[in-house]
Amino acid sequence: MVQSQRREQLIDTAIDLFLERGYHATGIDTILATSGVSKKTLYRHFRSKEELILAALKKYDGLFRNGFMRQVEQSADTPRDRALAVFDVAADWFEENNFYGCMYINAIGEYSAADTAIRQVCKEFKTLMRRFIEDLCREMRAPDPATLAEELALLLEGAIVTAQVSETGRRAAEVAKTAAAALIDQEMAKANKTG
Repeated sequence: MVQSQRREQLIDTAIDLFLERGYHATGIDTILATSGVSKKTLYRHFRSKEELILAALKKYDGLFRNGFMRQVEQSADTPRDRALAVFDVAADWFEENNFYGCMYINAIGEYSAADTAIRQVCKEFKTLMRRFIEDLCREMRAPDPATLAEELALLLEGAIVTAQVSETGRRAAEVAKTAAAALIDQEMAKANKTG
């Protein structure tokens, strides 16, 4: 296995273990044993566990966010329906066997200091997700797309956490979608009054 493949194997293994077990509960020895990579190889690529966590968060960002956005775009034809499809895609995610909540919410829960690189990567992910929702709101020609996006993003975050801690993941997404539809209709009614 070439070095770049070993590095990717470490990152992929770390993603799976961090999602399932958490960051502090997943030790380097567990990652090495599961990945089949040596400690020497690990430290050739990552100087610390924190560097491995950062690499895992960055790779997962590309995989998850791009996949999520693609599914939303493919799920509906109109801008309003795409904005609501965010919650349909989330509902499907919540029902996956390997759903352990949001990797970034979990990371901030374990690395709560305000000035860490881990926290910064998590904030960047959430900002990019909110911007995606804001783009959907702009496509709808919402009068205040930034505020509507904040509201919809908050509903999505609430649904994620509720799905993680309850046994009714799909229901959490459905409730959030109903609230999102009401917020969208309320916002678009403003556009109709002024337009």
